[in-house]
Amino acid sequence: LGSRKGFFWVRFADHDLRGGRSQGPPRKMGNSSTKSSDSSCYSGFGGKSRQDPRLHEQLQKQYETKMKAEGLNDAAIAAFQYNLGVLLSGASTMIPESAIGPVDSLPALEGLNVTPDPSLLKETVILKLNGGLGTGMGLDKAKSLLKVTNGFTFLELIAEQVDSMKKEYQTPDLRFMLMNSFSTSKDTLSALAKYPQLGTGSDLEFVQNKAPKVSAKDYTPASHEPDTSHEWCPPGHGDLYPAMLGSGTLDKLLEKGVKYMFVSNSDNLGATMDLKLLTYFAQSKAPFMMEVATRTDADKKGGHLAKDKITGGLLLRESAQCPEEDEKAFQDTTKYGFFNTNNLWVDLVALKAQFKKNDGALPLPVMKNSKTVDPRDKNSTKVLQLETAMGAAIECFEGATALVIPRSRFAPVKTTNDLFALRSDAYTLTKDF
Repeated sequence: LGSRKGFFWVRFADHDLRGGRSQGPPRKMGNSSTKSSDSSCYSGFGGKSRQDPRLHEQLQKQYETKMKAEGLNDAAIAAFQYNLGVLLSGASTMIPESAIGPVDSLPALEGLNVTPDPSLLKETVILKLNGGLGTGMGLDKAKSLLKVTNGFTFLELIAEQVDSMKKEYQTPDLRFMLMNSFSTSKDTLSALAKYPQLGTGSDLEFVQNKAPKVSAKDYTPASHEPDTSHEWCPPGHGDLYPAMLGSGTLDKLLEKGVKYMFVSNSDNLGATMDLKLLTYFAQSKAPFMMEVATRTDADKKGGHLAKDKITGGLLLRESAQCPEEDEKAFQDTTKYGFFNTNNLWVDLVALKAQFKKNDGALPLPVMKNSKTVDPRDKNSTKVLQLETAMGAAIECFEGATALVIPRSRFAPVKTTNDLFALRSDAYTLTKDF
């Protein structure tokens, strides 16, 4: 895969774009909504083959023009162009059982013999993903503004956690940031105004990018004249990386001497900054580390950690990336025993190096989500949303590792039932929040 004037060219016959490996003819693309395997190798767009490089160039140029007109930066455009290149190539996003093996054992947090080093906090940023509106819970504002316990919201508890750690370790320059969405930024900044010590403006937040929806019929940019906002969609939390690059956040942090980033979801209050974990990550010299938990039957339909048979490296396989014939193996928790908690540790120097190595676009696995351009109108134009997941970056870093954590570090709120559990006496609020 190479780049020329912002366009991405794909050699179809001998590359699987999911990992860039030579694996023979490309398999059909998977779909994150259904397990259908539609091929992109048919005619459209004026009768031209979708694997005609001239068609690819025309489509890439259309999307580049549209995204620039919307004010999106080069990093956002490069990330989308990479994803579109995968779609246009017809390369597979499925991860078959034949390509992977189980991860037999991993180190566990409880078994680490590490002396915590508070000095590392000066080189660390705590980052929370805060782009979700909680629409699945009937909300139209940031989920993190919900009250959880003792009158505190998610955001307030997170702010108190950071402030408590700053005081305990006398590290006032411990950095904290949010990745907001356009929908959550205003309300979030207003709510955190009473915590000026956390930072303000671009020192406190950067905003997630948006991506154009793709017409399912001919892969042209989707249009919806009644409401053009429906032409855009979130690109998935894998956008963390290009959003950091394009906003200037990555370079700004590196210039300030920040090397380590701990990132987690704002609705997971169990994901606190753990100095023992930070010290272990720094001492390991790993470029990327994922906190995983042991799978149970309740987790069998979710994604799992696996090992790439070719490279020996770690990767994630989500349910949308599993062929139907491998469903039984996918749900076998005795074979695939670990799942991603979305608590991640990233070496920012290594992240910057990956962007340079890959011409400004981290080659994350792409998932294709089938929708209608107006999600409330099932008769509107059928579209594809190209999405990536931030945990999938584990396969982009040579030497990436994983660590088993207790369930106490994984308490996300995805439903009202989860929220009621947090509000119950099953949880207590400690003095360090």
